[in-house]
Amino acid sequence: MLTLNLAHEPDAAIMVRAAWLYHIGGLTQEEVARRLGVHRTRIVRLLSEARERGLVSVTINHETIRDLDLEHAIARRYGLDFCLATPSMGFDATDGEPRLAAAQGMIARRAVGGAGANFLKGKLASGKPITVGVSWGRTLEQMTQHLSGVQNSRACFVSLMGSLTRNSASNPFEVVQALAARTGGEGHFLPVPFIADTVADRAVLMSQRTVAEALALAASAELYLISVGELRETSFLRTQSMLSAEELRSIQAEGAVADSLGRLFDRNGAVVDHELARRTLAMEFEHLRNRDVVLLAGGTHKVVSVHALLQTGFVRGLIIDGDAARLLQNV
Repeated sequence: MLTLNLAHEPDAAIMVRAAWLYHIGGLTQEEVARRLGVHRTRIVRLLSEARERGLVSVTINHETIRDLDLEHAIARRYGLDFCLATPSMGFDATDGEPRLAAAQGMIARRAVGGAGANFLKGKLASGKPITVGVSWGRTLEQMTQHLSGVQNSRACFVSLMGSLTRNSASNPFEVVQALAARTGGEGHFLPVPFIADTVADRAVLMSQRTVAEALALAASAELYLISVGELRETSFLRTQSMLSAEELRSIQAEGAVADSLGRLFDRNGAVVDHELARRTLAMEFEHLRNRDVVLLAGGTHKVVSVHALLQTGFVRGLIIDGDAARLLQNV
């Protein structure tokens, strides 16, 4: 099971979550401790303190309970080991309102990036060796900017896909390098473009020794942090001119609504076989099966694509903004 590692968090941050898992979720104290990555004696103390402070009576008296109920419902629906939802800002779907969508997306990415950084910090805090596979995206970029206060020279970060554009802070090279710099770990990236001009060009690039070595390292990772793209005119691939308008229409015509690691998926999570996907350079998505994969997604505009990717069964953990999580219930 993919667990959280919250031992570095203060008691107040753990208490409500532990109380909910124990009193409402029905987990034993040992199971709560394992789920949160906290020693059992600390969980016992926090549960006792929660009762003494009146946090727990017949119900859990805390506004966070709404978020925990939502997280639990999403995790149960999609068979996840965990879901972390940031506090809702009260945004609804923003279709047809580009400026509002842009503002909401920026706020959501910052919130999810912060939550993702805290999750990763828990995984790195022990100082043990760990290899983390990283995809690309603006939310993952935000995660690197929020990550602080943790050093692990034995951590290794490796890109799961080719670089996007030389000037984009969201391409995997920059994300990996930022993670390595902030933690004192190592960074490895795929020294190739994300999309080759032709299928034959992709085959040549994938056969290079440096590419094969990077992909082998990626396949050995203990943890994967990925994102998902929405296949619309406002998507990152489209605004960065990685996709032409004609290619986007062609992909949409095949029923694709989401992309991740260069693979396309329809609303039900089925792979969409399109020529564009056969030109992308990335780790094979199938290698993520039964691995510790965490999806970071920020923005109400990504609800459909998040639903699609969760339908694949590859994702074990979800970190999402509260507004998107609320809308995800109704997809």
